[in-house]
Amino acid sequence: MIKQHIIKKSLISFAVIFALLLMYLIPKQDSTLSNIKQELYYVDSSIDTETVYLLNNNNMLSRTIIAIDKKDIESKAKEMIEILIKNNKEEDKIPNGFKSLLPSNTKIINIEYKNEVIKINFSKELLNVKKEDEEKVIESIIYTLTSVEGVKKVIIYVDNKILTKLPKTKINLPSTLDRSYGINKQYSISDYKNINKVTIYYLDKYNDNYYYVPVTKYLNDSREKIKIIIEELSNIPIYNSELMSFLNSNTELLNIKQENDSIFINFNKFIFSDLDERNILEEVIYSISLSVGDNYNLKEVVFEYNNKEIYKSVIKTIE
Repeated sequence: MIKQHIIKKSLISFAVIFALLLMYLIPKQDSTLSNIKQELYYVDSSIDTETVYLLNNNNMLSRTIIAIDKKDIESKAKEMIEILIKNNKEEDKIPNGFKSLLPSNTKIINIEYKNEVIKINFSKELLNVKKEDEEKVIESIIYTLTSVEGVKKVIIYVDNKILTKLPKTKINLPSTLDRSYGINKQYSISDYKNINKVTIYYLDKYNDNYYYVPVTKYLNDSREKIKIIIEELSNIPIYNSELMSFLNSNTELLNIKQENDSIFINFNKFIFSDLDERNILEEVIYSISLSVGDNYNLKEVVFEYNNKEIYKSVIKTIE
């Protein structure tokens, strides 16, 4: 009897141990996966992203991506400009490390879109900024609005009058503005003859996140703009206190050609981050493509090695 009891207890113990072992070996349903499925199910398809230009910690206007509602162009433009106004109701959408520039009491009186042009009418408070920030306000508005697909030009009104002169800097403005106006301007000229204006997109970093900073350079350099872009990006140190480029310093632009809406740029082997795999860093593709987009009226950038296509970038899809 005792022997049978011991055997029975042993069998029970073995069964318990076996059951525990099965529980250990067979994974439970991951609650994290369950949560992910639920989050994916409830994603709001009405949310879109757009590009707005905000000040970074170095006081440079920078390209940031903001979530906004999908709306018509006028409503979308209004929401984007409201994000540029200090103490706005959408402040929680602004990424860490960036800030708005337009005065907090600025009002948008009305916005009108027609034939690729946005007319935007502000209250007079728009110009209540420091002298050194006055032109940055205009640059921020231009670059933010022209990042909307279908918008190429901007007309700025203040109290129903077209803004043609900045009151503090006395800078004259064209009545119709576009990206040729420039942004984060830097001047490296010795005379006022043969001045070339080129906008180049560099990288900067906040914590572990990279973002792009456009800089419009005024140079005494009559070369083709794409040549200046590649030289500037390859000459800047990989890490600098403000701006970076991941383009290898040994990269050479061997030849270029334009056909229809495309530019073909042929490089030596140093365009690759990995020659065996023939990979180009995404940061290099973006820096070059965004720069081409601001300097040429083109739709595609075709990267080549040995005159053969290795990558094609559609400019509008990366803006």
